[in-house]
Amino acid sequence: MSYIDAHVHVWTPDTAHYPLAPGYKPQDMRPKSFTPEELFKHTRPNGVDRVNLIQMSFYGFDNSYLLDMIALYKDVFSGTAVIDPFGADPGGLMADLAKKRVRAFRIHPDLSKLPPARWLEPAGYAVMFAAGAKNHQAMSCLISPDALPELERMCRKFPETPVIIDHLCRIGIDGTIRDKDVDALCAISAHQKVMVKVGAFYALGKKQPPYTDLGPLIQRVVKAFGVSRCMWESDCPFQVVNHSYRDSLDLVARRLAFLTAEDKDWLLRRTAENFFFKG
Repeated sequence: MSYIDAHVHVWTPDTAHYPLAPGYKPQDMRPKSFTPEELFKHTRPNGVDRVNLIQMSFYGFDNSYLLDMIALYKDVFSGTAVIDPFGADPGGLMADLAKKRVRAFRIHPDLSKLPPARWLEPAGYAVMFAAGAKNHQAMSCLISPDALPELERMCRKFPETPVIIDHLCRIGIDGTIRDKDVDALCAISAHQKVMVKVGAFYALGKKQPPYTDLGPLIQRVVKAFGVSRCMWESDCPFQVVNHSYRDSLDLVARRLAFLTAEDKDWLLRRTAENFFFKG
Protein backbone atom coordinates (compact mmCIF):
# COMPACT_ATOMS: atom_id res chain seq x y z
CA MET A 1 0.00 0.00 0.00
CA SER A 2 1.19 3.46 -0.93
CA TYR A 3 -1.96 5.55 -0.99
CA ILE A 4 -2.29 9.31 -1.37
CA ASP A 5 -4.90 11.42 0.38
CA ALA A 6 -5.72 14.32 -1.94
CA HIS A 7 -7.35 16.59 0.65
CA VAL A 8 -6.40 17.20 4.29
CA HIS A 9 -6.37 20.30 6.48
CA VAL A 10 -3.81 20.76 9.25
CA TRP A 11 -3.51 23.45 11.90
CA THR A 12 -1.78 24.14 15.16
CA PRO A 13 -2.96 25.55 18.50
CA ASP A 14 0.20 27.70 18.46
CA THR A 15 -1.54 30.93 17.47
CA ALA A 16 1.41 32.98 18.71
CA HIS A 17 3.58 31.75 15.84
CA TYR A 18 0.70 31.17 13.41
CA PRO A 19 -1.95 33.84 14.11
CA LEU A 20 -5.52 33.42 12.97
CA ALA A 21 -6.98 35.64 10.29
CA PRO A 22 -9.23 38.55 11.29
CA GLY A 23 -12.67 37.33 12.27
CA TYR A 24 -11.48 33.96 13.60
CA LYS A 25 -11.05 32.98 17.25
CA PRO A 26 -9.34 29.95 18.82
CA GLN A 27 -12.74 28.51 19.70
CA ASP A 28 -13.48 28.32 15.96
CA MET A 29 -10.78 25.66 15.66
CA ARG A 30 -12.58 22.33 16.00
CA PRO A 31 -10.80 20.15 16.84
CA LYS A 32 -8.45 22.46 18.72
CA SER A 33 -5.44 20.89 17.06
CA PHE A 34 -4.76 18.81 13.96
CA THR A 35 -1.05 18.83 13.32
CA PRO A 36 0.77 16.54 10.88
CA GLU A 37 1.74 14.31 13.80
CA GLU A 38 -1.94 13.91 14.69
CA LEU A 39 -2.77 13.25 11.05
CA PHE A 40 -0.15 10.51 10.79
CA LYS A 41 -1.91 8.53 13.52
CA HIS A 42 -4.70 8.02 10.99
CA THR A 43 -2.82 7.82 7.70
CA ARG A 44 0.12 5.56 8.50
CA PRO A 45 -1.84 2.57 9.85
CA ASN A 46 -3.96 2.71 6.70
CA GLY A 47 -1.15 2.73 4.15
CA VAL A 48 -1.41 6.43 3.23
CA ASP A 49 2.08 7.88 2.96
CA ARG A 50 1.58 11.11 0.98
CA VAL A 51 -0.95 13.90 1.36
CA ASN A 52 -2.05 17.06 -0.42
CA LEU A 53 -2.57 19.71 2.26
CA ILE A 54 -5.31 22.33 1.88
CA GLN A 55 -4.91 25.79 3.39
CA MET A 56 -7.31 26.16 6.32
CA SER A 57 -9.76 29.05 6.36
CA PHE A 58 -8.63 30.03 9.89
CA TYR A 59 -5.42 31.40 8.38
CA GLY A 60 -6.96 33.43 5.57
CA PHE A 61 -4.37 34.28 2.91
CA ASP A 62 -1.40 33.59 5.22
CA ASN A 63 -0.15 30.23 4.01
CA SER A 64 2.78 30.13 6.46
CA TYR A 65 1.75 27.04 8.40
CA LEU A 66 0.94 25.10 5.23
CA LEU A 67 4.28 26.02 3.66
CA ASP A 68 6.26 25.26 6.81
CA MET A 69 4.71 21.80 7.08
CA ILE A 70 5.42 21.07 3.41
CA ALA A 71 9.05 22.07 3.97
CA LEU A 72 9.31 20.06 7.19
CA TYR A 73 7.97 16.85 5.62
CA LYS A 74 9.54 17.10 2.19
CA ASP A 75 8.59 13.66 0.91
CA VAL A 76 5.09 13.59 2.36
CA PHE A 77 3.22 16.78 1.49
CA SER A 78 2.27 18.88 -1.48
CA GLY A 79 -0.02 21.85 -1.06
CA THR A 80 -3.11 23.76 -2.09
CA ALA A 81 -2.84 27.39 -1.00
CA VAL A 82 -5.36 30.23 -0.80
CA ILE A 83 -4.47 33.64 -2.22
CA ASP A 84 -6.42 36.85 -2.68
CA PRO A 85 -7.91 37.07 -6.19
CA PHE A 86 -8.10 40.84 -5.64
CA GLY A 87 -4.40 41.05 -4.71
CA ALA A 88 -1.83 43.12 -6.58
CA ASP A 89 -0.13 40.25 -8.43
CA PRO A 90 -1.83 36.86 -7.99
CA GLY A 91 -0.02 35.44 -11.02
CA GLY A 92 3.40 36.34 -9.64
CA LEU A 93 2.50 34.93 -6.25
CA MET A 94 1.39 31.67 -7.85
CA ALA A 95 4.74 31.35 -9.62
CA ASP A 96 6.59 31.97 -6.36
CA LEU A 97 4.51 29.37 -4.54
CA ALA A 98 5.14 26.82 -7.29
CA LYS A 99 8.75 26.73 -6.08
CA LYS A 100 7.46 25.67 -2.65
CA ARG A 101 5.47 22.68 -3.93
CA VAL A 102 2.13 24.43 -4.07
CA ARG A 103 0.30 22.65 -6.88
CA ALA A 104 -3.15 24.19 -6.57
CA PHE A 105 -5.16 27.13 -5.26
CA ARG A 106 -8.48 26.83 -3.51
CA ILE A 107 -11.15 29.10 -4.96
CA HIS A 108 -14.83 29.50 -4.08
CA PRO A 109 -17.67 32.03 -4.43
CA ASP A 110 -17.14 33.52 -0.96
CA LEU A 111 -13.71 34.78 -2.04
CA SER A 112 -15.14 36.60 -5.02
CA LYS A 113 -17.95 38.19 -3.01
CA LEU A 114 -20.30 37.41 -5.89
CA PRO A 115 -23.15 34.90 -6.25
CA PRO A 116 -22.34 31.47 -7.74
CA ALA A 117 -23.70 32.48 -11.15
CA ARG A 118 -21.02 35.20 -11.41
CA TRP A 119 -18.35 34.02 -9.00
CA LEU A 120 -15.45 33.98 -11.48
CA GLU A 121 -16.06 37.43 -12.99
CA PRO A 122 -13.41 39.38 -10.98
CA ALA A 123 -10.37 40.10 -13.16
CA GLY A 124 -8.02 38.39 -10.74
CA TYR A 125 -9.48 35.00 -11.62
CA ALA A 126 -8.57 35.41 -15.29
CA VAL A 127 -5.01 36.12 -14.13
CA MET A 128 -5.07 33.03 -11.91
CA PHE A 129 -6.45 30.74 -14.62
CA ALA A 130 -3.81 31.98 -17.05
CA ALA A 131 -1.02 31.44 -14.51
CA GLY A 132 -2.42 28.00 -13.70
CA ALA A 133 -2.07 26.95 -17.33
CA LYS A 134 1.48 28.32 -17.47
CA ASN A 135 2.66 26.80 -14.17
CA HIS A 136 0.59 23.59 -14.27
CA GLN A 137 -1.20 24.63 -11.08
CA ALA A 138 -4.85 23.79 -10.58
CA MET A 139 -7.82 25.86 -9.60
CA SER A 140 -9.25 23.73 -6.76
CA CYS A 141 -12.92 24.58 -6.51
CA LEU A 142 -14.99 24.36 -3.34
CA ILE A 143 -18.36 24.65 -5.02
CA SER A 144 -21.87 23.28 -5.29
CA PRO A 145 -23.61 22.49 -8.59
CA ASP A 146 -25.00 26.02 -8.93
CA ALA A 147 -21.44 27.29 -9.50
CA LEU A 148 -20.69 24.87 -12.35
CA PRO A 149 -22.00 27.01 -15.26
CA GLU A 150 -19.62 29.84 -14.41
CA LEU A 151 -16.74 27.38 -14.00
CA GLU A 152 -17.60 25.87 -17.37
CA ARG A 153 -17.34 29.34 -18.92
CA MET A 154 -13.82 29.71 -17.59
CA CYS A 155 -12.87 26.22 -18.72
CA ARG A 156 -13.85 27.19 -22.25
CA LYS A 157 -11.83 30.40 -22.01
CA PHE A 158 -8.78 28.69 -20.43
CA PRO A 159 -8.82 25.11 -21.75
CA GLU A 160 -5.24 24.38 -20.64
CA THR A 161 -5.80 25.29 -16.98
CA PRO A 162 -6.02 22.30 -14.62
CA VAL A 163 -9.18 22.37 -12.53
CA ILE A 164 -10.12 20.22 -9.54
CA ILE A 165 -13.64 20.01 -8.14
CA ASP A 166 -13.60 19.17 -4.43
CA HIS A 167 -15.90 16.82 -2.53
CA LEU A 168 -17.86 15.48 -5.54
CA CYS A 169 -19.14 19.06 -6.01
CA ARG A 170 -20.87 18.64 -2.62
CA ILE A 171 -23.71 16.75 -4.30
CA GLY A 172 -25.92 15.28 -1.59
CA ILE A 173 -24.75 17.61 1.16
CA ASP A 174 -28.40 18.20 2.07
CA GLY A 175 -29.06 14.45 2.09
CA THR A 176 -30.51 14.26 -1.43
CA ILE A 177 -28.55 13.26 -4.53
CA ARG A 178 -30.37 14.85 -7.49
CA ASP A 179 -29.93 13.54 -11.02
CA LYS A 180 -29.75 17.08 -12.42
CA ASP A 181 -26.79 17.85 -10.17
CA VAL A 182 -24.99 14.67 -11.16
CA ASP A 183 -25.71 15.43 -14.81
CA ALA A 184 -24.22 18.92 -14.43
CA LEU A 185 -21.06 17.60 -12.80
CA CYS A 186 -20.62 14.86 -15.38
CA ALA A 187 -21.16 17.34 -18.24
CA ILE A 188 -18.13 19.41 -17.26
CA SER A 189 -15.98 16.30 -17.79
CA ALA A 190 -15.99 17.31 -21.48
CA HIS A 191 -13.17 19.68 -20.49
CA GLN A 192 -10.19 17.38 -20.36
CA LYS A 193 -8.26 19.32 -17.72
CA VAL A 194 -11.03 19.01 -15.11
CA MET A 195 -10.54 16.49 -12.28
CA VAL A 196 -12.73 15.50 -9.34
CA LYS A 197 -11.95 14.64 -5.73
CA VAL A 198 -14.01 11.67 -4.58
CA GLY A 199 -14.48 11.99 -0.85
CA ALA A 200 -15.89 13.92 2.10
CA PHE A 201 -18.23 10.95 2.42
CA TYR A 202 -19.10 11.84 6.00
CA ALA A 203 -20.89 14.97 4.69
CA LEU A 204 -22.82 13.55 1.71
CA GLY A 205 -25.96 11.49 1.25
CA LYS A 206 -26.90 9.50 4.34
CA LYS A 207 -23.67 10.67 5.99
CA GLN A 208 -23.13 7.30 7.63
CA PRO A 209 -20.54 4.59 7.02
CA PRO A 210 -20.13 2.43 5.05
CA TYR A 211 -21.37 5.20 2.67
CA THR A 212 -22.47 2.70 0.02
CA ASP A 213 -25.47 4.91 -0.79
CA LEU A 214 -22.92 7.11 -2.60
CA GLY A 215 -21.94 4.25 -4.91
CA PRO A 216 -24.21 5.23 -7.84
CA LEU A 217 -22.99 8.83 -7.71
CA ILE A 218 -19.36 7.75 -7.65
CA GLN A 219 -19.94 5.25 -10.46
CA ARG A 220 -21.40 7.92 -12.73
CA VAL A 221 -18.62 10.39 -11.95
CA VAL A 222 -15.86 7.84 -12.53
CA LYS A 223 -17.45 6.77 -15.82
CA ALA A 224 -17.78 10.37 -17.01
CA PHE A 225 -14.31 11.60 -16.04
CA GLY A 226 -12.35 8.36 -16.23
CA VAL A 227 -10.34 7.10 -13.27
CA SER A 228 -7.24 9.03 -14.37
CA ARG A 229 -9.08 12.25 -13.51
CA CYS A 230 -10.55 11.12 -10.19
CA MET A 231 -8.73 11.06 -6.85
CA TRP A 232 -9.75 9.93 -3.38
CA GLU A 233 -9.76 12.41 -0.49
CA SER A 234 -10.61 12.02 3.18
CA ASP A 235 -11.20 15.70 4.05
CA CYS A 236 -9.53 15.22 7.41
CA PRO A 237 -9.84 16.15 10.18
CA PHE A 238 -13.59 16.44 9.56
CA GLN A 239 -13.77 12.81 8.44
CA VAL A 240 -12.42 11.62 11.78
CA VAL A 241 -14.43 13.85 14.12
CA ASN A 242 -17.32 11.39 14.32
CA HIS A 243 -16.28 8.68 11.85
CA SER A 244 -13.00 6.88 11.21
CA TYR A 245 -10.32 7.34 8.59
CA ARG A 246 -10.70 3.72 7.53
CA ASP A 247 -14.41 4.28 6.90
CA SER A 248 -13.52 6.68 4.09
CA LEU A 249 -10.70 4.63 2.61
CA ASP A 250 -12.68 1.39 2.70
CA LEU A 251 -15.49 2.69 0.52
CA VAL A 252 -13.11 3.01 -2.42
CA ALA A 253 -10.70 0.20 -1.53
CA ARG A 254 -13.23 -2.52 -0.67
CA ARG A 255 -16.91 -1.67 -1.04
CA LEU A 256 -17.55 -0.57 -4.63
CA ALA A 257 -17.84 -3.67 -6.81
CA PHE A 258 -17.74 -1.71 -10.08
CA LEU A 259 -14.13 -0.60 -9.41
CA THR A 260 -11.39 -2.83 -10.79
CA ALA A 261 -8.01 -3.19 -9.09
CA GLU A 262 -6.57 -0.77 -11.64
CA ASP A 263 -9.40 1.70 -10.99
CA LYS A 264 -8.63 1.64 -7.28
CA ASP A 265 -4.94 2.24 -7.95
CA TRP A 266 -5.80 5.36 -9.93
CA LEU A 267 -8.26 6.65 -7.34
CA LEU A 268 -6.11 5.91 -4.32
CA ARG A 269 -2.70 6.79 -5.73
CA ARG A 270 -1.92 7.41 -9.37
CA THR A 271 -4.13 10.41 -10.20
CA ALA A 272 -2.99 12.38 -7.18
CA GLU A 273 0.61 11.25 -7.67
CA ASN A 274 0.65 12.38 -11.30
CA PHE A 275 -0.69 15.81 -10.45
CA PHE A 276 0.58 16.66 -6.99
CA PHE A 277 3.88 14.77 -6.75
CA LYS A 278 5.47 14.73 -10.20
CA GLY A 279 7.30 17.54 -11.90
